[in-house]
Amino acid sequence: MASEGRKQPPWIPPKTQPDAQLPQLKIYNSLTRTNDEFVPVDPTGKMVTWYGCGPTVYEDAHLGHAKNYVSTDIIRRIMKDYFGFRVKFTKAAFSHYIEKNLPSLPSHTSPENFPEAAYKAYEAKSELSPLADAATTKQSQAVTVADLLLGAHIGTARSAAEALRAPGKLPEFLAKTDDILLPYLDALHGADIDSNNHEIYLELSQKFERRFLEDMNALNVLPPDQLTRVTEYVPQIVRFVEKIVANGFGYACPDGSVYFNIDSFEKAGHSYSRLEPWNKNDRVLQADGEGSLSKGKSMKRSENDFALWKASKPGEPAWPSPWGHGRPGWHIECSAMASDAIGKTIDIHSGGVDLRFPHHDNELAQSEAYWSTPDCHVQWTNYFIHIGQLRIRGLKMSKSLKNYTTIRTFLSHKDWSARSLRICFLLVPWQDGIEVTDELMKTTVGWEGKLNNFFLKSLDVEKHLSPKTARMQELGEDQQLLSALDKAKADVDKALCDSFNTSAAMRILSDLVTEFNSAEALSDQTVILLARWVTRIVTIFGLDPEGDLSKPDSIGWSGLDIPVSAKPYIYPASQLRDKVRTLACSGSVDHAAITKLADGITMVASTLVAESSKQYDQVLQQFRTDVKALAAHQAPAKDLLALCDQLRDVHLWNLGIYLEDRNNSQPALVRPLDKLLIEARAEQEAASTAKAKAKLEHQAREAERDRELRERAMVDPLLMFKTSEYLEWDENGIPTFDAAGNVVSKNKHKKLVREWEKQKKRHEEWQATQ
Repeated sequence: MASEGRKQPPWIPPKTQPDAQLPQLKIYNSLTRTNDEFVPVDPTGKMVTWYGCGPTVYEDAHLGHAKNYVSTDIIRRIMKDYFGFRVKFTKAAFSHYIEKNLPSLPSHTSPENFPEAAYKAYEAKSELSPLADAATTKQSQAVTVADLLLGAHIGTARSAAEALRAPGKLPEFLAKTDDILLPYLDALHGADIDSNNHEIYLELSQKFERRFLEDMNALNVLPPDQLTRVTEYVPQIVRFVEKIVANGFGYACPDGSVYFNIDSFEKAGHSYSRLEPWNKNDRVLQADGEGSLSKGKSMKRSENDFALWKASKPGEPAWPSPWGHGRPGWHIECSAMASDAIGKTIDIHSGGVDLRFPHHDNELAQSEAYWSTPDCHVQWTNYFIHIGQLRIRGLKMSKSLKNYTTIRTFLSHKDWSARSLRICFLLVPWQDGIEVTDELMKTTVGWEGKLNNFFLKSLDVEKHLSPKTARMQELGEDQQLLSALDKAKADVDKALCDSFNTSAAMRILSDLVTEFNSAEALSDQTVILLARWVTRIVTIFGLDPEGDLSKPDSIGWSGLDIPVSAKPYIYPASQLRDKVRTLACSGSVDHAAITKLADGITMVASTLVAESSKQYDQVLQQFRTDVKALAAHQAPAKDLLALCDQLRDVHLWNLGIYLEDRNNSQPALVRPLDKLLIEARAEQEAASTAKAKAKLEHQAREAERDRELRERAMVDPLLMFKTSEYLEWDENGIPTFDAAGNVVSKNKHKKLVREWEKQKKRHEEWQATQ
C-alpha cells in the first residue's frame, strides 16, 4: 500500500522513472484511496497502458453503462489530448416465472386470473412501479431493492399475462413475454443443447456486441485500440489457470472446477482484497461473483476461495481443459486477456465502482499470483479508476430492477442528445455517483445553451471579420477579458491535474463565458482568441463528434448551423425582414422601397427547388408576398413589424430555426433552436398564461363585487334595518329598541346612523341610473 505524502508510487523502481518532464497530474487511486501522482511504467513517460472492463453483452446497454463508458472516455481523452500521453486502451415460461419470482401467488395462477391473484397476494405492492416518480409514489421514501425487484417481477408477469390472453402480432407478443418464456424454455430444454457448439452462444453475444459498439459510437466514445473477447482467449485462460495452480495458489476439485486458494496467497506474503478490505468476508458479494457456483454444495476448501475454472453443467458452453470440460471463471477472463495484451504491469485499470469487490480484487490477486515469483512480488495494476454509478431514487440503474432506460431509447428523444448526456456527466466528479434530477437536467440545459450562444456570437464575429480587423492589435478595454482568459487556462489546468476534475473545469468555462457576455466593445481578435480556446477544451472533453484538434482555428461545435437545404431561402428571408424592420422603425415608412426590396429576391425564389428545401421556399415566398401586400395597402409600421414577428415566432420557429434580433443595427442572428430557447419560450408562455388567468380571476372578483354593490344599493335605507334583530325604529327606519326591548345605546346608534347615511347615498345614486 502507498504511504501518505510520497513523491512517487513505491512499487515503481527508481531506475524505471521516466526522464521526461511529466505533468503534475494526480489520480484518485482506488488502491490507496488517495490522489496519487501519476507516473507511467514507460521509461520515456509517454506511453500509458490502460485496461477497461467491458460489458456483458446479452441485452441493449442502458444509461448506467453510458455513465461508466462516457466518463471513462472523458478521462482517456484528457490523458491523450490534454496531457499528451500515448494511451494504449484495451477493452473485453409463465408458471415457471411465477414459481421462481412471485412465491406468494397460488401455484394454479393462470394468465386469466393473474390480476386478481396478484392483488390479493401483494395488495399495494402490485401497483408498485419501479419507474414511478418519487413525488407520485407514496412509498417512495421507503423503496428498497426488494421492493423494486418485486414490482419488476409483477410488472413482467402482468405484461405476459395480457399477451397470453390476447397474443396479437408476433413481435409485440415476444416483447411482452420473453422474460417469462425464455427462462422457462431454457429450464425445459437447456440441458439438451450441445455444449461444444459455441456458435449458438456466440450469435446472441455478437448481436449485442455490435449494438453496444453502435451505442458507444452514438455517444462519441472512442473505440478501443484493442478489443478482446473471452471466447477467443480460452486456450490462454487455461494456460493462465495452470500456472496459478503450478505456483501453489490454485487447486482442482473432483467435479472439474478449479479455485483460487486465498489462504496460500496470503501466507506467501501477498495481500488479498486490497480495494475493499472491509468486504473480504461478505458472503452476498462473494456469491454474486461466483454466479451459479454459489448455489448448492461447493467442493472448495474455503468459503472465501473463488472460481478460476467452472465445470460446465449440461447445456452450458464448454471447452476442453486438463480438469475436464468447463468454462472460465468470471474474474480470470480479464486477468488473462489484459496480461496477454499488455503484460505483467498495467498503468491504469478501470471499471464501474461496483466491480471493486469481488471482481477487481480477485483479478488483482490471481494476476499477481500468476506473475509473481517467491523472490519478486509484482503489482499487476498501479492505478485503479472506478467510475461512480448512475442512480435512480437512490438505487443503481439495473436490468434486474427494471429501472433503466436504454441508450437507444434516450437518444431517440428529440429533447436530449449525446452531447447533453456527456455535459451532464462532466458536471459531476467522475468517481461520484450521480442522481439524475430535474435540477441537474436544468443545469445541463443551461450550460449547453450558454455555450451555444457564445459560439454563435463568436462565429458571427469571425464571419464578418475583415483583413483590416484581423491585423488590429489588442485594444486596451480587452485587457480585462484577456486576463480572465489567462486565469481560466491556469485554473482549468489545475482542475484537470486534480484527478480530472471536470466539474471544476466546467464551472471555469461557464464563468469565462459570463465575463465575455458582460464585456463591452471587445475587439474581434479577442473574441476569436477566446472562442478558439474554449472550443479546444470542449473538443478534448468529447462534446463535438466532428471536433478536430488538428485545426486550432476552429470555433464551436456541430449543430450550430441551420440545414444546408434551408440556407438559400432562410437567409434571404432574414435579410428582407431586417430591412423591412429598419424601414418600419424609421418614422416615415417608405412603402415603395419595401416593395422594391421584396421584388429583389424574385430570382432566388424562382430557382428550381429541391424536395428537401420546399418547406423553406414556401416560407420565403409567403413572407415576400405578405410584405408586398402590406406595402401596396400603405400599411402602418405596426402591421409590418407584426408580420416580421410572425415570421420569427411562428413560421421559422416551426421549422426549428430562430432569428435572434440584436441591437446596434446588427442583422438578426440566424440559428437553430436549442433546448434553452425552447424552455425559455415555454416559461414565457406559462408566465403569460398565468398572468392572463390572474387577470380573468381579478375581473371575475371585480364583477362579483360590483354585482354585490348593485344589489346592496337597491335596498331602501328605510327598510335596511327592518329585521328580527330590532323591535322599534324611528321615522327613518333607524332602530331605537333591540329585540329584547332594550334601548339602543348611543354608540351603537351613531354607528347605525353612519351606515344608514352611506346606504341612503348609494340608493339615491342607484335610483339616478334607473
